[in-house]
Amino acid sequence: MPVNKKTPVPNGTSNGTLNGIPKQNTKPNDTHTSSATKPRQTYFSGRFRALFALTFLGALSAAVRLSSHASGTYALCSQDGNHIYTVDANNTKVQCVVVRDSHILGTGSLSDVKGRWGTSPFLETVAQILSHSKFRVQYIPSGSIIVPGISDSHGHILEYGASQELPLEGTPTIPDTVTRVRQFILDNPDVLNDKTKWIRGGGWDHTIWPSSSWPSAAELDADPLIRGRPIVLQSKDCHALWVSAEAMKLSAPFPDAVEGGVIVRDESGQPTGVFLDNAQDLIKQPELTEDDLRRRFHLAVNHAHARGLTSIHDAGLDPMSLAFFRKQASNGVLPIRIYGMRYFNENQPYWGNTTQIIIGKDNDRLTARSVKIFADGALRTGGAALYEPYHDNPETPGFMRLDPDILFDVIPKFLRDGWQVNVHAIGDRANGLVLDAFEASLKGANVTALRPRLEHAQMMTRADMRRLGRLGVIASVQPTHAISDMWYAEDRLGPERVKLLYAFRSIIDSGAKITLGSDFPVESMNPLSAFYAAVTRVSPDGKSPHGPEGWFPEERLSRIEALRGMTIDPAYASFTEDILGSIEIGKRADLTILSQDVMSVPCNTILDTKVVATIIDGKVVYGEL
Repeated sequence: MPVNKKTPVPNGTSNGTLNGIPKQNTKPNDTHTSSATKPRQTYFSGRFRALFALTFLGALSAAVRLSSHASGTYALCSQDGNHIYTVDANNTKVQCVVVRDSHILGTGSLSDVKGRWGTSPFLETVAQILSHSKFRVQYIPSGSIIVPGISDSHGHILEYGASQELPLEGTPTIPDTVTRVRQFILDNPDVLNDKTKWIRGGGWDHTIWPSSSWPSAAELDADPLIRGRPIVLQSKDCHALWVSAEAMKLSAPFPDAVEGGVIVRDESGQPTGVFLDNAQDLIKQPELTEDDLRRRFHLAVNHAHARGLTSIHDAGLDPMSLAFFRKQASNGVLPIRIYGMRYFNENQPYWGNTTQIIIGKDNDRLTARSVKIFADGALRTGGAALYEPYHDNPETPGFMRLDPDILFDVIPKFLRDGWQVNVHAIGDRANGLVLDAFEASLKGANVTALRPRLEHAQMMTRADMRRLGRLGVIASVQPTHAISDMWYAEDRLGPERVKLLYAFRSIIDSGAKITLGSDFPVESMNPLSAFYAAVTRVSPDGKSPHGPEGWFPEERLSRIEALRGMTIDPAYASFTEDILGSIEIGKRADLTILSQDVMSVPCNTILDTKVVATIIDGKVVYGEL
């Protein structure tokens, strides 16, 4: 008896229905029955099921296609215009960036994104069931911007971590510095109760002290709580150590002289407790433990993420540091990209032809394919090698930290064996000698394949600036050094030579490529400090020796030059411009979201900018979306 349309039948009854849908009659003796005599519900149910099957299969196919790119796929968009700086070749600005897993899938307007990657609610639901995720659009806070993940082209990761354990930055006098050391001892019971425990700190700056003179071990040991403890305090520029009498006692005896370094002595010839440049190696500190390194590393990385950094060029990995980074990488994905420069020791045999180059690929974030060579010291400590004596110390023109012949010997060897060569050079003489060595080594070479770098390139003659551009050598510069050094630079160099110091605009106009960094912990790790210094050349409170327009304002960079110097230029300087440095399809999804548009806000508000989020490989490592 067919079901009456007006008579509801419970689901699951034995009247020939299954969940309210009539069963098909499959008995052999029913084959002669015409379709016209079949129950009406059976006919329409069959058509409905066929139609539903086709629709579902179509939806399933669409959902599979959607889920194939929806898993881990999202768009970041600004609601009120194009506030994403792609830093592509045309410096394009867009409204949205689409991220799929660890890569950039596309860019465009909000309507473009929704049209290409959005879909109907039904398909989204099916895709979500299949892939446990769905495509979503996330709006960034009003007024904020997105830039490519920011890189620091010159920093020191483990040294930064160490400097934060006992920070001495900004202490106005020697007694204030000693007081901070004393307080550190009191605040750490394990140090207080063990006088043999070495105490390390960093950041003191004698150029801001009233006397501008070197400190001494006697001033540390004048405090009875400090006396008798081994203490090593690194200077702000990392080119000097101030140590206690106990640290000297444990490191003695000392040679009469040190090539490429200075032991500061009193009138009787006794060491006072300050060791410059290569002489720093004379202090025999105990080996750092794995816990020491791990603590410093995580402290530095956490600070880097909070400041929007996704990549750091670590400028001078000693064997211990490199071994630590390799171990961390082998235990899992590093929390930040590290482009390491292996430390060169001129007293050891050449190793460029026997040491393996490390090139990070895919999820391997550690690369070590360059070597770092020190040519001279630092301007702050009077160790930069100049052509003429210092204006405020006519007895010396500074010094080279190695024999220039070594540059002409090892640079071509490293280049031949596939290493990028990065040379620390501060003074005009040091930069000139390094460029001489590069010029001799690069004859007939493909400089784009080698990409040699001058680390700091602080001061050079006009002729050498032009030679820098002609040779294709990259200038790795630190704008925050300029606004730190501008207060004493003219005293040290005189009114004419000082014009050649931190001449960023002149370097770019010479045709040279630049890349920006901070040299942390020497300067602030905050990349916006470098951005601010590059475009203003004034102190954070708006001052300079030349007034509010900036110290030699003609050497300022434009904002787009500064942004490129923190994104695509560091990528080029580390051979990663094909995967990093700009927001383009196929590149790794490294992004930094800033709270305001540093490309347009008044200069005096740039440093008010906060980091909203830091994203590496599509995942938020700081902040939230």
